[in-house]
Amino acid sequence: MAGHQRAIAEGLTSAGLERLHTVAEQHVSDSRVPGLVALVARGAEVRVETLGSLTIGGPPVARDSIFRIASTSKPVTAAATLAVVAEGAIGLEDPVDRLLPELAEPRVLRRMDGPLDDTVPAIRAITTRDLLNFTFGFGMVMEMFSSAAPWPVVQAAEDLELSTIGPPDIRAQPDPDTWMARLGSLPLLAQPGERWLYNTGASVLGVLLARATGQPFAEVLETRVFEPLGMSDTGFWTKHTDRLATAYRPTPEGLIAWDEPQGAWSEPPAFGDGGAGLVSTVDDLLAFARMLLAGGAPVLSAEAARAMTTDQLTEAQKAHGGLGADFFAGRSWSYGQSVLDSGAFGWDGGFGSSWLVDPAHELTVIVLTQRMFETSAAPQVHRDIQAAAYSALA
Repeated sequence: MAGHQRAIAEGLTSAGLERLHTVAEQHVSDSRVPGLVALVARGAEVRVETLGSLTIGGPPVARDSIFRIASTSKPVTAAATLAVVAEGAIGLEDPVDRLLPELAEPRVLRRMDGPLDDTVPAIRAITTRDLLNFTFGFGMVMEMFSSAAPWPVVQAAEDLELSTIGPPDIRAQPDPDTWMARLGSLPLLAQPGERWLYNTGASVLGVLLARATGQPFAEVLETRVFEPLGMSDTGFWTKHTDRLATAYRPTPEGLIAWDEPQGAWSEPPAFGDGGAGLVSTVDDLLAFARMLLAGGAPVLSAEAARAMTTDQLTEAQKAHGGLGADFFAGRSWSYGQSVLDSGAFGWDGGFGSSWLVDPAHELTVIVLTQRMFETSAAPQVHRDIQAAAYSALA
């Protein structure tokens, strides 16, 4: 295993940081988590643990190792959206059908699990805000995964290779215009603004931003977020495949390689998925966290940064539930990420990442692994490292 950096961060106890190392190390093995990078920052000081290997039997993990961050892409997409809103190219309350005619006059299923032709008209247009806070009417709910038979809309989305319900698969998704046309051919699951539905809003935002700016979505992210923050290792693919971890899927027989370094993320994808498509490093994600902690500059206004880090749902929208019956217990949703009642915010990625920022303690905790989640809840390694970070507070 690679060694861990021992610089003591101001405001974090020595005993707590040693415990952080011990907690992280106990999760690392070829059968559990082959490798990880864990970062804890408080103020200007940073502690990083690098443990295990990028690939089973391969080179050690390093601080600049690159990981697929899946849904941790969502807050990045939200920030880019708010930056484009500030430019005046789109408005938060504007209907999106001017730029996304595929979503004009949508139909809505009478029952989410009902036949595709049993629909009613949408009561209003879809807005940019609806996409940002995941209330535009299409996305994931837990009931669709526990159903005895696939819901017709879920089966249709799978047949159309949207890769927006269930685990992301950038290899299946077509180009943005084709993807948007296919999504637009489906009815919504709920009325616009009615309830929170996970994931798809972030994917649609990528198409919206590209059309609003006349630039590919990857370029929108680069110019509005990555370049200003120095996030040089974040994108929809990487040429530095020697630093990219192998993605593993857990099975009863052990870990199975799901994507190799020379696989899907080694070349530009047809569809840049704002919901789940990015790769990144701990230092790039720390730069993004510090931007929000500092009030948004140089990417966002203070008002936009507050919106990204505070509750953006109504009680009626939350009453329908989220990813499980207790999803909104102790938390809500802002734009692209969860916000806790404590004021902390962040979001996890199902390929093995977690990103948590707590303004009250000036604390950022980032954990990057290459083991895919088995449920919607973060695996124990992420929870244990976050708990150890809090226990290290002076």
